[in-house]
Amino acid sequence: MNIINFINRFPDESACIEFIKYQRLEQGVICKRCSCSKHYWLENKNSFQCSSCGFRTSIKSGTVMEHSNLPIRVWMLAITFISATKKSFSAAELQRQLGLKRYEPVFRMYHKIRVVMGKRDDIYRLEDMVEYDEAFVGKAVNNKTKNKLKRGRGSQKQSKVAVMAESTVLEDPDSGKLEKSCRYFKIKKIKNLEAKTAQALIKEFIDKSTVLQTDKSTTFSDLSDCIDVHVRETSGTDQGNFNLKWVHIAISNLKKHLQTYHMISERMMQNYLDEFCYKLNRRYFGQRFFDRLIIASIYPYWYDCG
Repeated sequence: MNIINFINRFPDESACIEFIKYQRLEQGVICKRCSCSKHYWLENKNSFQCSSCGFRTSIKSGTVMEHSNLPIRVWMLAITFISATKKSFSAAELQRQLGLKRYEPVFRMYHKIRVVMGKRDDIYRLEDMVEYDEAFVGKAVNNKTKNKLKRGRGSQKQSKVAVMAESTVLEDPDSGKLEKSCRYFKIKKIKNLEAKTAQALIKEFIDKSTVLQTDKSTTFSDLSDCIDVHVRETSGTDQGNFNLKWVHIAISNLKKHLQTYHMISERMMQNYLDEFCYKLNRRYFGQRFFDRLIIASIYPYWYDCG
């Protein structure tokens, strides 16, 4: 979806309402009062009415747009800009592209969309062969205390991040050379580098029958209760770099991605990670990316879960 296609497909607010109405009926509208799934559309109210109890559900209710005063077309245009590029897109730039006067509504809208991205990805678990490593990324720090904080690994100026990549080893039939392909990623902000933190993440997001590949950090010294097969290699060696190829690529790209944003608070960091990871997992979707993000944004389950 690019801006020209968007304008042709959704020339006005009524076209956007019609599209959202169709998508919601396809996914199913559930009554908040009696849980009935049979509704009919009230054209003059832009709402669904339950055929059982008569309770009305507005077109925005139960979606990422709920409680927002921004028009549906603005939301859909924002999703177009966000999904049109694999790279980062700041809220200030989004504000300029949308032509809105106030920054705060755009900032809140963007973060709501990021939350949807994260909840959508949290549904899936990684399996087969998974790489796991940890990294540090810069975050916003108060200027009064910035110079007093320690530098280097473990600095309070950085957020700790766990990166997981579902990869598969492939062999070239002609040369016999081994290579790795990658499917899906998960990136989570963590409080510390303790073993129990890694164990909790692995139990939550990685299938127990997976072959887990890590370095020889003490963080990963005992994962017998979390995973069936655990392969450890010294970081920096040829084999270690091969085993953790895709998490290292993801970490490098993540740091470059976050450079677009001048100030990322610790509280909001996971939202930025979710956007990067969501786009990375759908890097081959092409024009389907827009429709999938729209569905994730309007289907109540994705927005309400967790």
